[in-house]
Amino acid sequence: MTQDEVRTLFAFNGWANQRVLQACFALTPAEFTQPAPSSFPTVRDTLHHIMGVEWLYLERLHDRHPTELLPNEHFDSVARFEARWEGIRKGLDDYVRSPDLGDLERIIEYRNMKGKHFRYPLRALLQHVVNHSTYHRGQLATQLREIGAKPLSTDLLRYYDALAGLPVD
Repeated sequence: MTQDEVRTLFAFNGWANQRVLQACFALTPAEFTQPAPSSFPTVRDTLHHIMGVEWLYLERLHDRHPTELLPNEHFDSVARFEARWEGIRKGLDDYVRSPDLGDLERIIEYRNMKGKHFRYPLRALLQHVVNHSTYHRGQLATQLREIGAKPLSTDLLRYYDALAGLPVD
């Protein structure tokens, strides 16, 4: 994997997260917290998990080791998610676009929230962040359908279509 490929994956990830938020803006407050069980019980909880894990890995990339996801932060609306997530997206983009991104095979070590030690090549860690978000965006699509809402496509090829100026949905 090259630095350019990493940057493309993170640009895609930001685009896909924005599409999910766009679909969620159509929800009423009741729908946003309506039970739609998957890995997490509601659309809000699934969004919180995706965003929280992206924040968590951003922290780990800067050698900080939080013990909980987004401590003391509460998100009662899609707008609050969007505002907070923008900062996380920018932080990740700044990290992967830095001229100092360096060797993607260098080992990153961290302790998870339970204190267990892990070590991975930077490349694997960055791929994991995007893959994790993609996995849960798929769950969100199902949750949105379950509550009668319409998800927007977040497929990687739809991202390339968008870059080419082609219709996405």
